[in-house]
Amino acid sequence: MDTETPQSWAYYVGNTRRTDGTPIEIRACYDGSLVGTTFRPPDEAIEEAVNSAVTAFETASRLPAYERAEILRAMSREVESRSEEFVRILALEAGKPVKAGRVEVDRCIFNLRNASEEAQRIEHELIPLDLLPAARNRWGMIRRFPLGAILAITPFNFPLNLVAHKVAPAIASGNTVVQKPASKTPLCSLLLAQVAYDAGIPDGMLNVLPCSAEKAEGMVGDDRFKLLTFTGSSEIGWQLKSRAGKKKVALELGGNAGAIIHSDADADDAAKRCALGGFAYSGQSCISVQRIFVHASIFDRFVAALELATNALKVGDPLDANTDVGPMITPADAERVENWIDEAVESGAELVTGGKREGAIYHPTVLTHTKPQMKVNCLEVFGPVVTVEPYRELEQAFASVNDSAFGLQAGIFTNDNRALFQAFEKLEVGGVVANDVPTFRADHMPYGGTKDSGTGREGARYAIEEMTERKILVLNLD
Repeated sequence: MDTETPQSWAYYVGNTRRTDGTPIEIRACYDGSLVGTTFRPPDEAIEEAVNSAVTAFETASRLPAYERAEILRAMSREVESRSEEFVRILALEAGKPVKAGRVEVDRCIFNLRNASEEAQRIEHELIPLDLLPAARNRWGMIRRFPLGAILAITPFNFPLNLVAHKVAPAIASGNTVVQKPASKTPLCSLLLAQVAYDAGIPDGMLNVLPCSAEKAEGMVGDDRFKLLTFTGSSEIGWQLKSRAGKKKVALELGGNAGAIIHSDADADDAAKRCALGGFAYSGQSCISVQRIFVHASIFDRFVAALELATNALKVGDPLDANTDVGPMITPADAERVENWIDEAVESGAELVTGGKREGAIYHPTVLTHTKPQMKVNCLEVFGPVVTVEPYRELEQAFASVNDSAFGLQAGIFTNDNRALFQAFEKLEVGGVVANDVPTFRADHMPYGGTKDSGTGREGARYAIEEMTERKILVLNLD
């Protein structure tokens, strides 16, 4: 790894790599071994980073589109050339199995390339204003302008790609960024910052601070930032929004995603997809399958197929190329999942398979005979757990999916187009996925939720809309 020393990682205030502050040990989720050390920046470094982003905005906002696009293309090439380095860091600091890590790195490469394309096609408009006599011979020229300094707070579960989802559109639109990575997984962010400066971004355009949550909350209220973009838990996200003042806020928050398996679906195929969608990366995704609703006519067959597909997953060391399910981010998170499952079983739920913890690893678990008010249903498990319940009428399935404080994505397996469009109309979510799990995400699509799942949309084109403001120039041609 290209770092200060084999186990020391500097943080970034502009293009300056800093090692002042309190050392933080980053340890592997799987065995607790030391992955690396970085530093919590002191208050003066945080202030310098904010000033760096504010000052750099004048330069960044004037970069022509072709330069912004080339920077992003150069970043994508560098990530691609160092892909296995990123994969190894993902496996160590985030506990992500290497096969999933390679997918994440590929998605990051795509995100950077896609943002480079979007930098060259930010939409501007020319509209006639002469819809009333007083505006005769007047036209409106509308341009999108970057906002300024952006505060980006990112989560542990996709510590490379979800950083790219914020940093790439910010660069594409000429904004500057102060990024606060998750405390458990800062190393991918620090390496990506190095990639960005090697690619030629202006000094101060990207600053990465592995600071405490308390210090990040202090930045949230800073009026020098023009946008807060946050990905994380619903509870924290809405708290931060209340402290954000007048700045724009984009929140990508939690979920307890529902999947509907209708009577005409291929039960075996749907079961395989639900096992992957529910248990990949130990279910630590806000669109992991959590609640499955299956038509009564195929319920028993589906449950048997889901049990078979679940038991076929390999659990263990994330550095093993064959591992499907690795550790959770901390042993405490695995203990929480264990407690929720025990509570459900004590209240009448039936354990189909799983229900076993080994340190930070919780084995993929399927529950049935659950009740809507159980934590494994009404809250976000964020772990390798799915519940499966039957329904008889499609309207009942829609109501069950909607019986949630969250509304991120949902999936429906059916060959009935009428049922599919009913789902699209009636499900209270940001996205409906037909004939696949709600865990599906193409990185350029508009992605975000309703209700407690957040506000705003990601995907480069849509994030750029969040990161820019329309301004009109009225042309009087008389």
